[in-house]
Amino acid sequence: MTGLIQVLGVIFGILLILVGILESFFFRDQRFHRLFLIKPEDTETVRMWVFNLGFYNMTWGVGAIVGAVMLTGDQPAAGEALLLFTCLGHVLLGIILVLSERRLWASAIAEALLPAVIAVMLLV
Repeated sequence: MTGLIQVLGVIFGILLILVGILESFFFRDQRFHRLFLIKPEDTETVRMWVFNLGFYNMTWGVGAIVGAVMLTGDQPAAGEALLLFTCLGHVLLGIILVLSERRLWASAIAEALLPAVIAVMLLV
């Protein structure tokens, strides 16, 4: 089971890093405006928060990957704690996302589902 948790944790981390890259560096690209619910004329207005949000997600992603890798290292409990914290944080963030903007329900599911699965696997 640890191997599956590790694979899912690394996938989760990579997804967070990819989303962070999109948020930080491609928010001006009109192909992603529908995803971010921004208008082309608002890109400079949202630049600061979306750029920072991307780096938050990249940092969370690194935490998920490090936690997953640590599960079979010298301190598996530390890896479990780090991965569990990252996963539960994103379950909460997914809930907050849908509560704050119902149109982002699909993004909220994408943000919360995989980490919820990983968290359950870690806790069972």
